Amino acid sequence: MKKIEAVIRPGKLEEIKEALNKFNVHGLTISQVMGCGLQKGRKEYYRGTEITLNLLPKVKIEIIAKDDHVEEIIRLISQEAKTGEVGDGKIFIYNVEDAVRIRTGERGEAAI
Repeated sequence: MKKIEAVIRPGKLEEIKEALNKFNVHGLTISQVMGCGLQKGRKEYYRGTEITLNLLPKVKIEIIAKDDHVEEIIRLISQEAKTGEVGDGKIFIYNVEDAVRIRTGERGEAAI
C-alpha cells in the first residue's frame, strides 16, 4: 500500500475529485493548507508598505491506495492539476506498513 499526498491549487480540487471518482477512488482526505515553493508568494501593499506574502493557500489531498493503482492515480492528479505555471503543486508517495478499519478490525488492503 502507498500513501499519495498531493498539494495542489485550490481551484483544481473539483476536477481532480471528479477524475478520481471515475477511477473508483472514493477514500480520500482533503485539507486546506498554506505553503510556498518556487512560486515564492506575492507582494501586496498595506497602508503604503510593501508586504511579501510567501504562504499561499493550497489544498492537500491524501489517498491510501493499492500498489497497482498508484501510477494511474498519480497520472490522473497530474493531468488535472497541471496548468504549466509555477505553483501547480507536488505529489509525494510514501510506503504504508499497515491499515486498520476501526469498525470491523480489518487490516491491510481490506481496510482501505
